[in-house]
Amino acid sequence: MDPLTLADHVVRTWDQDVLPTLTDYIAIPNESPLFAPDWAERGDMARAVALVRDWCASRPIEGATVAVHELQGRTPVVVVEVPAWPAPAGDDGDTVLLYGHLDKQPAMTGWDEGLGPWTPVRRGEKLYGRGGADDGYAAFASLTAIEAVRAAGGRHARCVLLIEASEESGSPDLPAHVEALAERIGTPSLVVCLDSGCATYDRLWVTTSLRGLVGVTVTVEVLTEGVHSGGAGGVVPSSFRVLRALLERVEDATTGELLLPELHAAVPADRAAELAATAAELGARPGAGFPVVDGLAVHDEGDPVAQLRARTWAPALAYVGIDGVAPLASAGNVLRPRTALKLSFRLAPTVDSDRAAAAIEAALRTTPPHGAHVTVDVADRAAGWNAPPFDPWLEEAVRSASETVYRRPARMIGEGGSIPFMAMLGERFPAAQFLVTGVLGPGSNAHGPNEFLHVPYATALTEAVAHVLDAHARR
Repeated sequence: MDPLTLADHVVRTWDQDVLPTLTDYIAIPNESPLFAPDWAERGDMARAVALVRDWCASRPIEGATVAVHELQGRTPVVVVEVPAWPAPAGDDGDTVLLYGHLDKQPAMTGWDEGLGPWTPVRRGEKLYGRGGADDGYAAFASLTAIEAVRAAGGRHARCVLLIEASEESGSPDLPAHVEALAERIGTPSLVVCLDSGCATYDRLWVTTSLRGLVGVTVTVEVLTEGVHSGGAGGVVPSSFRVLRALLERVEDATTGELLLPELHAAVPADRAAELAATAAELGARPGAGFPVVDGLAVHDEGDPVAQLRARTWAPALAYVGIDGVAPLASAGNVLRPRTALKLSFRLAPTVDSDRAAAAIEAALRTTPPHGAHVTVDVADRAAGWNAPPFDPWLEEAVRSASETVYRRPARMIGEGGSIPFMAMLGERFPAAQFLVTGVLGPGSNAHGPNEFLHVPYATALTEAVAHVLDAHARR
């Protein structure tokens, strides 16, 4: 395979075909079903699906088929099947499964002037807007990599591309699709996922672990209606105070340490060695590389190993939503009847998410203070993932791809987020190898304001994936 031809094809395709379509994709507010239960009526999901389907169908890949797989009451999946190249003498059954998603997180406030979630803006190397990096680019990058392999005289096994539409909701619809598509998917020997991140934009970063997730809404009720705070204050316990007491059962408010053992797991020896090597590469970064306010002390400031361990193998809790509280502008002196809080628990990668959810629910629900009415709704859960050991061919392919494309060695890193599909595939295809990577790097701010795609890195990553596809076919 000619690396110069490969690189030229990738760059031209990104410039001429991918970026214009990705810009159109960013403009579609196709929020995930968790945030848009009326997604079918809104039509934004259908627009995004049609855009991705039509682009894939337009590509000059001989033998490729493109379809939208639909199941009653579930979000659709775009399915692209590409035969092996060159065509083998017989069907050897070898398959590469490539994965991405096209649903998005909600808009979020705080975008800089001139930017917005559904307003694609190119500024230098960055393409701003919701979903470009997480994970709209994946479909375009995957097919571009396959095209480039063919254009450069390379080889690839049969490829199946799945682009789902419920990942940001925890992928509740995907297992049913995978089951229904089992024969078409086959038994992949390699899974490529482009929904992860990178610690820098100067090399290939491969994700070796992902944390699990439990999403919980806890509601505390103390009154049937709001009453004057001067009359009831001191007699009727505040719903917020009761909620604070419940939260102390699961989190140390001073350190942020989670107190339930069911959420923790030991770091395996190989991952501990990766943590040390990656931390040495990255070094200590002010604010751990996040846009913290001046003077904020982050966890283990100055200790990159501890910080990396905290965001990849330790559980954590984020308070992501609140209800029952009036906005400041209309907040009267009222003792409110209820407070509801949405909690997002990140779990150590090897923790059983069902067991963790049960422990969280029991801790928050059992014997509530003052006899307050407490409801706990476990809205979603997702298992974490710990990558299987690399086969020698994949280890060499990753090394070679990074050095060829970036002129730097590859690095391994755990990610603090969750990709539910990986755990499911790991159980379904225990013999498969996994290349999990992505473009969510420094400052890209997925899920938040000012999310951007680093265009040169995404282009180079496409090229690197093409090299791995070729190496897989030649192993």
